[in-house]
Amino acid sequence: MSEKSLKSSPPWSVLSLVANHLDPKTLIIASCVCKSWSICMSSDHLWKPICSTLYPSLCNLRAANLAVPYRRLYNLGCVSEKLRLQKPLKPHLSLDSIIFAIDVFNGNVCLSTTIKPGNQLVVDKSFLFHFDIDADLGNGHGDPSVAIEALDSLRVTWNVVLGGLRSVFTMMDCKGKGSFVLGQEGWFSKELPQSGCCSSGDASGLVADLRLGLRQSGGKGMVERISVGVLSILSWRYVCIDDALRSFVQL
Repeated sequence: MSEKSLKSSPPWSVLSLVANHLDPKTLIIASCVCKSWSICMSSDHLWKPICSTLYPSLCNLRAANLAVPYRRLYNLGCVSEKLRLQKPLKPHLSLDSIIFAIDVFNGNVCLSTTIKPGNQLVVDKSFLFHFDIDADLGNGHGDPSVAIEALDSLRVTWNVVLGGLRSVFTMMDCKGKGSFVLGQEGWFSKELPQSGCCSSGDASGLVADLRLGLRQSGGKGMVERISVGVLSILSWRYVCIDDALRSFVQL
């Protein structure tokens, strides 16, 4: 056999026949040999049955955009699967580096200003971002003598402050709704923005949750304790501490 025949590529029909018996990983490797092999190994008739078996939903969506090759669909499916299995990065913050600053207003009057360093929060055994905090009344920054008649007269702000006042992230600034009922909590919530520099203000699927424990005083309610946390919209359960810390996009 001559040297020229050894260097020439096998006939197209042979390549196509062999390719039908290759797995996806081998097809991708073979497509890197040369241009002709790349064209042959990227053919839709090879990748369509693979995609139909592994990613049938993506194949159905392709009907709206026939210009997308089946090999690209396979790559998209593989990448999304790897991302799903990838462990999330550790947040760049920790509880030790942040401070909670919570203000409760009744109209224009500040009822309480509560400052709670993260390293003083009591973490439960499930490591959920949900904490109970005693309200600071009569601390010189609030007027505990002002009682609450209705939740819609209340306004709360919850800020997360990076130590040394280096940065502040507002978790919520909102008013209450409804009437005050003794023995029940006043509930406030606000959806958090999506993290990342390209989020464009989109929703994150996480909700800042704040509840006021109210006690009776002269037939009216007064703030006694505060509960804060971050909930997932999908499960409506508190998320873990790391997931919540990742949502503090401005710190």
